[in-house]
Amino acid sequence: MVLAIGMTGLIAACAFQYGLPFLVPAFRADGLTLAQAGLLVSAPVFGVLCALVIWGVITDRVGERWVLTTGLAGAAIALLAAAASDRLVVIGGLLFVAGACAACVQVASGRLILGWFPIEERGLAMGLRQTGQPLGVGVAALALPVLGARDTSDALIFLSGCCALAAVLIAVGVRDARREPAPAVKAASPYRAGYLWRVHLASSLMVIPQFTVAAFAFDYLVSDRGWSTSAAGPLLAGAQVAGAGSRLAAGWWSDRAGSRLGPMRSLCLATCAALLLLAAGAASGTALVVLAVLLAAILTVSTNGLAFTAVAERAGQAWAGRALGVQNTAQNIVAAATPPVIATLILGVGPISGYPAAFSTVVLLPLLAAVALPVAAEKAF
Repeated sequence: MVLAIGMTGLIAACAFQYGLPFLVPAFRADGLTLAQAGLLVSAPVFGVLCALVIWGVITDRVGERWVLTTGLAGAAIALLAAAASDRLVVIGGLLFVAGACAACVQVASGRLILGWFPIEERGLAMGLRQTGQPLGVGVAALALPVLGARDTSDALIFLSGCCALAAVLIAVGVRDARREPAPAVKAASPYRAGYLWRVHLASSLMVIPQFTVAAFAFDYLVSDRGWSTSAAGPLLAGAQVAGAGSRLAAGWWSDRAGSRLGPMRSLCLATCAALLLLAAGAASGTALVVLAVLLAAILTVSTNGLAFTAVAERAGQAWAGRALGVQNTAQNIVAAATPPVIATLILGVGPISGYPAAFSTVVLLPLLAAVALPVAAEKAF
């Protein structure tokens, strides 16, 4: 029940944090420029970035239930106020506040799993939790275009209602995770050793190919391969579903193996192979490149839950909130920077440009991530 309700909170938060791009046509129909609509879309993401570590500190001190209930209720209020406003600056500011409030879910829902699930079930539970983000974006994809075509305020009210419902469910149905007895001496920072830094680095390296494929696979199939949008869309939607399944499979594997980083290293190497196939296929124009796109879309997201679980377990309950905040902050920064950088490369001039060059650029990053992972240190812990 705790896992299901925690996922509900994550779905509600991600629906507006990462689902607002589905309102861009409606924003433009209301008279906003593309640049103005882009600012509104990015406002919740910037709010998330600014608040993750702060929520981590608060969660470590006061517990998950209060943090999740307060944060989601604050997001619901901010979204409702944004729906009532007609001033661009005010709406943008309120979306920023909503994103910052709901950033609590990124940290506290993971900490719930750390406390409620034993180590032999935690990988699968965290994998299930990680599917909340694509599910939230899926909710946005289904609801926001329809509501936005009628009135953007209706769409924001819907998102506010989702957050409010999740806040109520958490307040009623969730108890704080079981806590370890407080040590006689304050727990030392796990960041004094290099283990967490290396996991953060490897995770951030894996984000770059993940968002390269996520951001540009659709355009590649349509513009370079000549697919219709009606054919490319369902194909990549299916890849997203399979990607969510890969997170569950990776979590189950790590539970059976008794290791998070060993399976993660193997998946990094498999991702490197898939990206190599993708780069070679894009350069040669072979029809097998479509299979490579699918493999890359599935494998690039497969390691997210393993890294998240590894960070939480090594940090321990005294530091888990802060460590998960750092993990999410690093990944979100890299994720935000990747599409514009890769787009510049794709649109560049000369021989080092286009999709073959873009895909080739990210091939070695999973290999570097595999090298960075402290697998031996995990075994010795």
